[in-house]
Amino acid sequence: MKAIAVFPKTKEIKLVEHPEPKITRATEVKLKMEHVGVCGTDREIWDFKYGTPPDGSDYLITGHESLGRVIDVGADVKTLKVGDYVVPTVRRGCTENCLSCEHMQPDFCYTGHFTERGIKQHHGFMAEYVVDEASYMNRVPSDLKDFAVLLEPLTIAQKAILQIFTIQSRLHWECRLEAGQENKGCHNAVILGAGPVGLLAAMAFRLLNMNVIVVAREPKPNNRSAILDGIGAEYYSTRDFTPAQVAEKVGNIDLIFEATGAASVSFEFLQVLGTNGIFIFTGVPAPMNNLTIDAGTLMRNMVLMNQAIIGTVNAPKEAFENGIRDLREFKKRWPNQLAALITGHVPLHEFGETLANRKADEIKTVLTFHGMHP
Repeated sequence: MKAIAVFPKTKEIKLVEHPEPKITRATEVKLKMEHVGVCGTDREIWDFKYGTPPDGSDYLITGHESLGRVIDVGADVKTLKVGDYVVPTVRRGCTENCLSCEHMQPDFCYTGHFTERGIKQHHGFMAEYVVDEASYMNRVPSDLKDFAVLLEPLTIAQKAILQIFTIQSRLHWECRLEAGQENKGCHNAVILGAGPVGLLAAMAFRLLNMNVIVVAREPKPNNRSAILDGIGAEYYSTRDFTPAQVAEKVGNIDLIFEATGAASVSFEFLQVLGTNGIFIFTGVPAPMNNLTIDAGTLMRNMVLMNQAIIGTVNAPKEAFENGIRDLREFKKRWPNQLAALITGHVPLHEFGETLANRKADEIKTVLTFHGMHP
């Protein structure tokens, strides 16, 4: 079968012929891949910044945002059938089976010896066929299949939401709606970054009745600000507004969701986080030595204003399940805005186009497998 692979030692990216996988365990399923999203992680792996092939292989098949269709199931698989559409999770637990991995929470792995499909020591989904354990599959209703490739990036926000409500249960925080107040948010959420994760987070937070403000570099109007206008969110450019000016316009900032990986901007906004606020880091910045932080002010704010700061990575099955629920609601409320998140479809064999000609207005490019196999 054909697959997109990165060769770290020789710094090559190729469309390779890879052995087609077969079911070897009664608990496995075989997928025909339909869509695979291209994200910043893929591009960084293609730039050879990281990405580790499986043991014994000189290449890594990339891709972790995916949609597949079940074409075969093992004898013991009862939860899925041929024809089902599924989105697999990404991370697989450590061999030591630490406390978190033992309880199917590899996103909280203690040892760091997990593998991740398409990223770390496990081939990914940019291939015609995939075989994996049924327990890692998340069944997607067929009416959501056109948008299901967005589920994995959406789970970044969904995991954050799970943690937000756990942490903020320390106070009376959950929004309570009165009749006629459905469009009046009770918390102010600032999202840093207007990429796919930031925009999907904006939609998820709007479903929670929050006032959503997205901050990004590009001045409006642009295709991202148009999407946000359509879901009732605001958009500010860092070229026009400082963090202090954003805070002045917004009021008390209850939540900041970082989706940029830009350390300097993130720590500037951390200084304007509001009373009882929570800051969520999701990006992984490149190593840098030129960032100066006013640690004293940050520490005083955290103590005196009861602030919390967390980092989050990967996602459990619960986040995928919640994401499927929210995708359905996105489609119902904002079908045009949801569709606008996918700005291009590229056949697998033409993947070089997304390498060489990334467009300024690109939000999410999706690799497709149609016409490659039965």
